[in-house]
Amino acid sequence: MSENLSLKAFVVLMKASKSLQEVTKDDISNHGMRMSDFEILEALYHKDRLTVREVSEAVLINTGSITYVIDKLEKKGLIERSNCKDDRRVVYIQITDEGKKLMDNIFPAHQRVIEELFEGISEEEKDTVIKVLKHVGKKAAQGK
Repeated sequence: MSENLSLKAFVVLMKASKSLQEVTKDDISNHGMRMSDFEILEALYHKDRLTVREVSEAVLINTGSITYVIDKLEKKGLIERSNCKDDRRVVYIQITDEGKKLMDNIFPAHQRVIEELFEGISEEEKDTVIKVLKHVGKKAAQGK
């Protein structure tokens, strides 16, 4: 029987994903944060201001759960909400100065952890991984 490379690629991808998630979760918890908190702060840190829906899509947390996490981050003074002037149903979320200071401390170290995971992999190989995973992701999204 010949080896099914699609199945093997899937299994390797899932195992790698699990390992990467564990490493990043451990790294974030070392900073006293939960992954969901960090993911939201990181999205806002890089994009400045997003709607609740955009945040939810960026961090892959459903809108029901994201409200709870946003409430906690807002109470800590790390993010703030503002209403859209044109559409009352739309609420913007943005990172506060305190949130930026926190991420200025945490993010560079987190980025180094990720860079270490990809150490020894050429830029060309990283580019190939990105292209392949985008292609597989788009194909999977079409199958929904």
